[in-house]
Amino acid sequence: MFKDPQYYIQGVLDNNRLMLSRTITLIESSLPGHQEMARTIIDRLLPYTGNAVRLGITGVPGAGKSTFIEALGTMLTQMGHRVAVLAIDPSSTRSGGSILGDKTRMEKLAVNDMAFIRPSPSSGTLGGVARKTRETMLLCEAAGYDVIIVETVGVGQSETTVASMVDFFLVLMISGAGDELQGIKKGVLEVADAIVINKADGDNVTRAKLAKKEYETALHLLTPVTPNWSPPVLTCSSLEMTGIDEIWNTIAEHRQILTASGEIEAKRKNQALEWMNFLIKEGLETWFKNSHHVKDLLPEIKKDVENGKKAPTVAAGELLLFLEKNR
Repeated sequence: MFKDPQYYIQGVLDNNRLMLSRTITLIESSLPGHQEMARTIIDRLLPYTGNAVRLGITGVPGAGKSTFIEALGTMLTQMGHRVAVLAIDPSSTRSGGSILGDKTRMEKLAVNDMAFIRPSPSSGTLGGVARKTRETMLLCEAAGYDVIIVETVGVGQSETTVASMVDFFLVLMISGAGDELQGIKKGVLEVADAIVINKADGDNVTRAKLAKKEYETALHLLTPVTPNWSPPVLTCSSLEMTGIDEIWNTIAEHRQILTASGEIEAKRKNQALEWMNFLIKEGLETWFKNSHHVKDLLPEIKKDVENGKKAPTVAAGELLLFLEKNR
């Protein structure tokens, strides 16, 4: 399966869906040989990336993220857009397993020729995103998808990681004014570019309007991410397909305003540097754990820390000093 890098590069550029899936599988592999090839592929495809709208979507449990994404994705494909959905499934902390059921929850979009859905396990990564989400986004852009949607596990403080890799961060909520405010962290609201109240249909319409006012009040207490954009609160019904077009128009307006001000370009430059720093930290941690010096010393030092014979700060300092002397 794993061949010459050019085999994968050409497959992605030709928008061969099977080859795109295989390349993502290669990118996600933890084998050193595959990782080296993956770096080559990403580097060569970089000139073909950067033109898509990068959209992150999170929300409280039961907010209907998958239904909303299918409604939005279907509308966008009807408009002529090519949509890639990177759906991050929660991994089991015990087994590392993942349900990977997003394709079954987005039945219409899954068979749409203009859409590509890739479920990936979060593997315990903070922020509700898979380790290779950034690389996968680039592959999809190189394959010609002009809207990339990252669906995250759920709302939490670490969810702000998603905002550091997209252009527009959307927080999906449900009606029931006031109560849901307790279930969403301030850190998530601070990086939101819009809040959308889903399921604004039937008996919920009035409650959705009340919730809209609640969230607008909450947002007014926070400092906007940029002086050029104040996050709006919108309502929609994914089932009835109402309000979906207004949400897309809001995303388009945000992109137009921030592109004109140069903020999108600056944001992406910062995101690239953040990504590099993350990979450096990850690489250093891997190198540290794989050092035979650490492997020899760690069991005894762990026992000392567990038994209270040695402070964690002293233990960490000893390991790092020992590595410094023996590198």
